[in-house]
Amino acid sequence: MLTVNGHVKRLCNGLSRRDLIKVSGAGLAASSLPFRAEAASAKSRDARAVKAKNVICLFLYGSHSQLETFDPKPDAPEGIRGELGVIPTNLPGVFVNELMPNTAKIMDRLTVIRSVTHQYPVHGVAYAMTGNPRVTLPMELNPHDPDHWPYLGSLVDYLDARENPGVIPPMPRNMGLPWAFSSQRIGEVARAGPYGGFLGTTYDPTWTEFVGGGTKKARKTLTDKVWNDFEFYRGVTPESRLRLPGLNEAAANDLALDRLDRRKSLLQQVEDLRRAESSDTATGADRERAQAYRLLDSPKFRQAFDLDQEPMSVRESYGMSLFGQSTLTARRLIEAGGRFVSVFWDEFGLAGTGWDTHWDHFPRMKDELLPGLDMALSGLIGDLDRRGMLDETVVLVLSEHGRTPKIATSVAGGGRDHWSRCYSVVMAGAGIKRGHIVGKSDKIAGDVVDNPVSPKDILATTLHLLGYDHEDLLYDRQRRPLPLVAEARVLSEVLA
Repeated sequence: MLTVNGHVKRLCNGLSRRDLIKVSGAGLAASSLPFRAEAASAKSRDARAVKAKNVICLFLYGSHSQLETFDPKPDAPEGIRGELGVIPTNLPGVFVNELMPNTAKIMDRLTVIRSVTHQYPVHGVAYAMTGNPRVTLPMELNPHDPDHWPYLGSLVDYLDARENPGVIPPMPRNMGLPWAFSSQRIGEVARAGPYGGFLGTTYDPTWTEFVGGGTKKARKTLTDKVWNDFEFYRGVTPESRLRLPGLNEAAANDLALDRLDRRKSLLQQVEDLRRAESSDTATGADRERAQAYRLLDSPKFRQAFDLDQEPMSVRESYGMSLFGQSTLTARRLIEAGGRFVSVFWDEFGLAGTGWDTHWDHFPRMKDELLPGLDMALSGLIGDLDRRGMLDETVVLVLSEHGRTPKIATSVAGGGRDHWSRCYSVVMAGAGIKRGHIVGKSDKIAGDVVDNPVSPKDILATTLHLLGYDHEDLLYDRQRRPLPLVAEARVLSEVLA
C-alpha cells in the first residue's frame, strides 16, 4: 500500500497484514521458483579477500548528465557545456557542477569513473544492473521475460543463501526503496531490471512503500495528459516515512506474540506433513515465510525505519526530499544488519520524470535534481565515515546511460537525450580508492579516449569486493551454465 497525501494505493508486490501472517501465505512476496537454482560451480570465498560487508546502491533512473555532474567541460562551446558553471573540489584539479557544493567537499573520498560506455542508449536497468551481456528493448519493457538475469542485489542474496543454506538472516539481504520499481508512473508498461530474473521471484528485492506528503508541487505535460501534483523528489514533510507493507501494520495493531506463535505451530505441523511427502525442503515459500516471521519478531528491523531516532540535523544533511530520506533509511537498514539496499530515484507521475531530462533540463537541474543528489550523496558519505561504516560499505552511484553532449534547444528549458557512448559512475567505500579519477572522455564528454569501462565491470568489481568471483557459474532455466556476470573484468584501477 502506498499512502500519499491521504490517498491509499496498492503497489505491485505490496502486502497486507493478512498476506504476511496467514498460514498458507508465502511470506514477503509471491514466490514462483520454477526450478532449483543451483551453482554449476561454487567456488569457496577467501575470507581475506572480502573487503565489503554491505552495499548501498543509489540508482538515478532516467540517467544523469555527465556534463552537469562528474565530468563537466567548462571550456566546451556553450551548446555543449550549458548554462551552469563549475566549482573546484577538495581534489586538486577536479571540478563538479556549481550546484553540487557539498559533493565538492567529499570528492577526496570518491572514485569517479568517467569512461563508462556501452551500446544500448535506452532505459536499460536490466542491462546495466545484471550480468546479461545482451538485453533487447522488448526485454527491458517486460519484467517477466524468461531470459532476464538476476539483478545485482538479487545475485548477492542468492550467493549468500547458497553459502549459508537454511540460515535466515535478521534482515532481508536485498531491499529496494522507496517503492516497487516503476510502480508510480502514469501510463506505459512496467520496466524490467531489479528482479530475480531466472533465479525466480523469491530473489526479487523486498520493496518498501512511502507514507507521507510532499512540500512542493510540479506541473508536467505529456501529449494530452497533464500532471500537477506534489513532487516528492523536490521535498517531503518531516513526518514522511518508508515502511514494509504489512509488517508495520501488524506492529501497529499490536499483534500478540502468543497468537503469532500459535500460527507458527499450526504452520509447522502442516509443513512437517508436506515435507514427509516431498524431499524438496528448500522452496522459495519456505524461505520467504521464515523471513516474514523473523521480521515480525524483530523490533530492530521496524526501528530502522523510524527516522525520529535521528537528530534533525542528520536528516537535513541528507536533504528533506524523498531521495534524501530514502538514502538515510538505507544507511539505517545497513546499520541494522542489511546486506544490499538499493535506492531508486524513480519516475513519479507521468513518464519522463526522474533523470530523463529530454526537456526542462536546466530548470529541473536547478530546482530538483542536482540539489537532491548533492545532499543525499554528501550526507551519506559523511555519515558513513563518521560512524566508521564507510570502510565496510560499498557505495555506488550509477544509471543506465548518460546524456547527449549537444543540448536540444528546440524544447522548453533545453534538453539532453540518451547517450551511452560515454558517461560517469561513482564508487566509494570499502576497498575503493579515495580521491581517484578513472578513465577520460573527450573535450565534449561524448566519447571515451582512455580506459573504457563496461557497466558489467562495475558489477564484477562489486562482487569481488564482497568476496565473490564474477566468473563463477549458475544454471539458468534451460539448465545452461552461465557466469554471474558475462564479459566483465574486475577494475583493479579502482581498488585500494
